[in-house]
Amino acid sequence: MLGITDLTQTRVYQEGKQEGLQEGLQEGQLRAKLEMISRLFSVGMNAEQIVQITGLEMTQVQEIITSLEDN
Repeated sequence: MLGITDLTQTRVYQEGKQEGLQEGLQEGQLRAKLEMISRLFSVGMNAEQIVQITGLEMTQVQEIITSLEDN
C-alpha cells in the first residue's frame, strides 16, 4: 500500500501537480490582463490602444470591453 510520501513520488501525482500549477499560472495571467484592460478602458483608452499595449487580439479586447460596458 502506498503511503502519502510514496504517493507524492509517483509520476501521475507529479504530472497532476504540474498541470495544476500550469493552469493556476494561466488563470492568474488572464486575470491580470482582464484587470489591465479594465483599468486602461476606465482611463479613456480605446480598443486599438489597448491592443497595442497588451498584445491581445482585437476581438478579445472588444469582447472584454463589451462585457465591462454591460456591467
